Amino acid sequence: MPPPGPAGRKSTTREPIIQESEASEPEATRRDADVTESSRANRGWWDRNADEYQVEHGTFLGDDRFVWGPEGLDEVEAELLGPPEELKGRDVLEIGAGAAQCSRWLTAQGARPVALDISHRQLQHALRIGGSFPLVCADAGALPFADGSFDLACSAYGALPFVADPCLVLREVRRVLRPGGRLVFSVTHPIRWAFPDEPGPEGLSVSGSYFDRTPYVEQDDEGRAVYVEHHRTLGDRVRDVVASGFRLVDLVEPEWPAWNTSEWGGWSPLRGNLIPGTAIFVCERD
Repeated sequence: MPPPGPAGRKSTTREPIIQESEASEPEATRRDADVTESSRANRGWWDRNADEYQVEHGTFLGDDRFVWGPEGLDEVEAELLGPPEELKGRDVLEIGAGAAQCSRWLTAQGARPVALDISHRQLQHALRIGGSFPLVCADAGALPFADGSFDLACSAYGALPFVADPCLVLREVRRVLRPGGRLVFSVTHPIRWAFPDEPGPEGLSVSGSYFDRTPYVEQDDEGRAVYVEHHRTLGDRVRDVVASGFRLVDLVEPEWPAWNTSEWGGWSPLRGNLIPGTAIFVCERD
């Protein structure tokens, strides 16, 4: 589930019913937010904004594409989970699945995916589009599966950017993977936290410290978080992977392709040709 953001290739996604938006804009700030507050805030945010997200980005994501981020890197080309012919019969967990576009693509390759998301409303969109795979509404920090249930796990901007304790999620994923299983996940490239989240020239000048790990929080009038995003440096992410029992196989920083002329939030051709926007971690469970 890539971040809130583009329009690109044609899709067959059917337009959902739009829910009413919130009456007032939340206050944006930087402050601490623990595991519980982050989980509660982001479940509510995605439930409230799922409709708008799918309308705005459904064309780019398609119904059954596997896109790793706003650059448009497709698993068909990247093969980060392995060659498509080797996915047949594999049990795959998609974390932060949104409308489960990636799971539909996996199904078409003969895999047996399970699409998990913290947002009930996002999974309603998965039902709207359709598919024969299971949908599970759960927190990625407490996966409701037995040890060794899956061969592969994947997450396209799902869960990891929004959790206060990424190792909690990574250890849970390791637990449900079989020995030798692979986890591939994408997040906002950490260097982006030093720049304004703007697609134009104003987004090319450093405005803060890359090393400031204080979470970005949107809160209501009573100070309750309604959206939380957490920053980890590139080194932090690598250490989290290793500390959670994985071996880092590859770190992919997709370049912005010439065909993609779209903007998605702070992602744009201008910025994408100069600084990385996405980091993809390819990990294996020993």
